[in-house]
Amino acid sequence: QLQLVESGGGLAQPGGSLRLSCVASGFYLNFYSIAWFRQAPGKEREGVSCITIGGATTDYADSLKGRISLSRDDARNTVYLQMNELRSEDTAVYYCAGKGRDGCSSGASMYGHWGQGTQVTVSS
Repeated sequence: QLQLVESGGGLAQPGGSLRLSCVASGFYLNFYSIAWFRQAPGKEREGVSCITIGGATTDYADSLKGRISLSRDDARNTVYLQMNELRSEDTAVYYCAGKGRDGCSSGASMYGHWGQGTQVTVSS
């Protein structure tokens, strides 16, 4: 069974940092482009960032640019999303998603495999 499992969310203070992890089971992550999306209450799901099979990254959320970095550790079958200088508006459920073809997209429909999400709450 192909699964993606996110972890690392939680409560963070404004200005703080979190590192989210996306672990794959049932398949090798190194054959997939992996993206992070987020969905805040009452808002549509938006693309955050994506990393290709070759390790190239693209950031989609303008509000997060300069504050995030995406990396992959294929030996651990894991992709990491490092988020710094967190703001209250970063509060959302963060999802990782996998696409079996190389190349990134901000369109959620392009990704066939999804995790269950991890809640990130930024509050003092």
